Amino acid sequence: MPERGLALYTIPAQRAFADSLVAGLMKRYGDDPLRLARGMVLLPNNRGRRAVQDAFVRASGGGLLLPRLVTIGDPSLDEAAGAMLDPADDEAPLPPPVAPLARRMVLARLVGEARTREGAPVTADEAVRLAGALARTLDQLLVEGIPPERLRKLELTEALSEHWDRARELFELVIDRWPAELSRIGATDAAERRARMLERLAARWKELPPAGFVCAAGISDPAPAVAALLRGTAELPEGTVVFQDLALEMPAEEWDALGPHKPDPDTDLRKRSIETHPQFQLKLLLDRIGAGRGEVRQWSAGSDHDASLARGRAIANALAPADFTGKWTTLDADRRRLAGIRAVELATAADEAQTIALALREALETPWRTAALVTPDRALAERVAAHCARWGIAIDDTAGRPLATRAPGTLLTVLAEAAAQDFAPLALLALLKHPLVQNGPPRTLWLDGARALDRALRGPRPAPGLGGVDAHLRDGDEREAQIRAAALLAWPDIRALLEPIAQCFGEGEQPLTAMIATLRETAQALCGDMLWAGPAGRAAAELLAELEIQAANGPPLADPASVAPLLRTLMEEVAVRPPQGGHPRLAIYGLIEARLQSADLMILGGLNEGTWPAIAQPDPWLAPRIRAELGLPGLERNIGVAAHDFANALGAPYVLITRSRRDGRSPTLASRFWLRLEALAGERFDYAPDLARWAAAIDDPGEHLPADRPAPAPEDRPHRISVTEVDTLKADPFAFYARKVLKVSPIDAVDADPSPAWRGNQVHAILQDWFEQDAAAPAALRPRVERLLTDQRTHPMIRALWGPRLREAIDWVAGEVEARASERSILAVEGRGTLELFGVELTGRFDRIDRRDDGSLVVVDYKTGQPPSIAAVREGFSLQLGLLGLIAERGKFANVTGTATGFEYWSLARNYRSGGFGYVESPCDPKKRDPIPADEFVARATRNFEGAAAKWLTGTEPFTAKLRPEYAPYGDYDQLMRRDEWYGRE
Repeated sequence: MPERGLALYTIPAQRAFADSLVAGLMKRYGDDPLRLARGMVLLPNNRGRRAVQDAFVRASGGGLLLPRLVTIGDPSLDEAAGAMLDPADDEAPLPPPVAPLARRMVLARLVGEARTREGAPVTADEAVRLAGALARTLDQLLVEGIPPERLRKLELTEALSEHWDRARELFELVIDRWPAELSRIGATDAAERRARMLERLAARWKELPPAGFVCAAGISDPAPAVAALLRGTAELPEGTVVFQDLALEMPAEEWDALGPHKPDPDTDLRKRSIETHPQFQLKLLLDRIGAGRGEVRQWSAGSDHDASLARGRAIANALAPADFTGKWTTLDADRRRLAGIRAVELATAADEAQTIALALREALETPWRTAALVTPDRALAERVAAHCARWGIAIDDTAGRPLATRAPGTLLTVLAEAAAQDFAPLALLALLKHPLVQNGPPRTLWLDGARALDRALRGPRPAPGLGGVDAHLRDGDEREAQIRAAALLAWPDIRALLEPIAQCFGEGEQPLTAMIATLRETAQALCGDMLWAGPAGRAAAELLAELEIQAANGPPLADPASVAPLLRTLMEEVAVRPPQGGHPRLAIYGLIEARLQSADLMILGGLNEGTWPAIAQPDPWLAPRIRAELGLPGLERNIGVAAHDFANALGAPYVLITRSRRDGRSPTLASRFWLRLEALAGERFDYAPDLARWAAAIDDPGEHLPADRPAPAPEDRPHRISVTEVDTLKADPFAFYARKVLKVSPIDAVDADPSPAWRGNQVHAILQDWFEQDAAAPAALRPRVERLLTDQRTHPMIRALWGPRLREAIDWVAGEVEARASERSILAVEGRGTLELFGVELTGRFDRIDRRDDGSLVVVDYKTGQPPSIAAVREGFSLQLGLLGLIAERGKFANVTGTATGFEYWSLARNYRSGGFGYVESPCDPKKRDPIPADEFVARATRNFEGAAAKWLTGTEPFTAKLRPEYAPYGDYDQLMRRDEWYGRE
């Protein structure tokens, strides 16, 4: 009998892989159900296993004994393969694989120790991050069968930069110690164990072929151990290897150009391989199997989900190597035809998600039609699922979402951040308002307390720690006493829950195990069992439980500030997949999950450069030249894998490709795959503007009616106004209306930088205390400023930037008061008064009133910024000093009588005339150009106020928004008045 050749086949991209594979297997072995059941199908991953299983169910039409479906990427491959991998009598059992987290923590400790010896220590979270990259590089060495010791034998013709030399030396130090750590643990690397299992299986089958058939399907991993297994499978009497879309029609010169190339005999240099091509990985695998492309035949069976042959040829031409794309201009039309492929380009990612959801919804209108979204962009996938929910359609995202973005993951992260930041307001409130905290019947009461605390903590940050919050609530501004009282009711219960983690994290560097345990206990106290419910909760519980155990293998000490980023790093690598139960005809896949899958309509979303394909991530340990010398895959090989995924997804009967011109941060560039299809098809590229229009029409109100300029005219008007609100009443009556009638007041941001108002309040408090306690003794003022600047509650920016200015300005105040002591004395500070005038109550609070030797009064107002201009005064604004003088003359300030003849602003801003800080300015200064006579100032202010009161307070004038915008610089109520809708239209 002639010798049987290698049984190598391929299913082209335009065919549904799983259905075509199963159809062929059923045709070969389906005549005897037991013969089919004795067989084995080797698959790349669990998602591919499920796709083939579903294809068998569809093809059977009834009951069927399936062959054994084994995924070669499964860590428990020996269990899945059954007795085939039991060790022979002369073989020792393989050590168990090292737990991934145990390996990560040990490598993190080794990295930390090595960096410390170098004099460049790293934090625990950075060590864990570097350990992850180190583990990936080590796995690549093991998968490629390259002993790490080979790194020392490299002889580079050119010296590396100092950075790469240090990284390589550090890599060698860690790798030298790693085998001893594995021996101590009694385990082996999972990648090495998998390679040895595959080698054993290939050797076993060579000696004793299995009783049933063996089919390796859809495997594209070119690892040497995998290639050896596929070679052995293809040599079996009933063995077959079926590739997915190996290009049989690709011209030989293009195929040969892919590489890998042999060294040039003269220069010993290798031509660079085209690793970004979708066929490179399959060519490398075929080379390692030891077969030529001519030995591969096309799988004869097809399915009902296949596209046309012309589609497959067009896809191959579109993804040709760059040096051969010139042929596009000479190709026949049928080799450039992309019939069945439509494209839609949207403005934003939100529009793209809406359009994709609409296309999925449209697919359901056709009975039995299936549709799937394939995208590496998990945010886009989540948006699409949310849009589908508006129609009551649940859709499974089989790629899942990182645990770090799920509620249990964010809870653990914000709790660690709050404790590490000494319960700074922003972090503390993010924790208390988290949806999982107290998510039970007392939730409403808990949120009431959290909101009260939110109000109390607005403004500059209090002193660190729970004690700082205690002091802030106890000793805060008296004007916010009611707000603080409400917060004080809830704070004791909150404090009791946070006290354990505050004490633990407050001890500084310590073993990670203790902090993780305290974090878990505090999270449990805050959330109860709800925290660990559902797939995300179980994943978080498993991660924390394992981390508590394995943390002892990691860095010996960790800073509390490193706990949150460490957790985030680990949780980003844990995919949380929803339980199955979505719509049976719709699916969302990641790139890996989409392999071997098929649907009537495939939607390829997120086709932007940097998303599909993703940007090649650098290796922080080995320079690209070292990787090439060692024979490791290039950093851009994943682009070729993504291109192969793209080509296979284009093989569906109907395809929709989408992209957005802008993501959440910046404009985007179209994917190189999108541009290739566009360039190949030219004018025949089928855009789908109808989908974009439909998506926009869903939420289109039909007509946009911008608001008119608000001018409310209530019957019941305020009859009480302060002297500082008169300018607002005249310049922006609506702002006055919002504050006094609607009772809407702006509030500070949480953890805000100290505002000008805060700085002004501090200066007023210092000067008031100085006068009342020390009788304005010059030597007593500076120490009060120093106490403010050294107080823990004072913002660091204030100490660094405002402190020097404040010291100089406050010294100027002390000197100015002393210099004027011979002609006037301080009569009162920070006094309040109310005057009945023109049918309203006029209230005022002065900063300081002095009495001159002749008995007249000088009204002084402190300014931390620039005082108002005389032009504003002449326009009828900034007359606060005149109204305070009026109240003083009417005897409405306690212990203040006399006639106001002086009106001064004492500014602490820079004096550009002297170069220092601090100066006095008055609208009545005769030295000024066109001053206001001092004896007319009070009368002018009175007349001005009378007119304003008659129009808006006792009259019927509407409170028009931004009446004098040049004197209404603040935008606190711009959103309420919908300013941008009408401003400038009139």
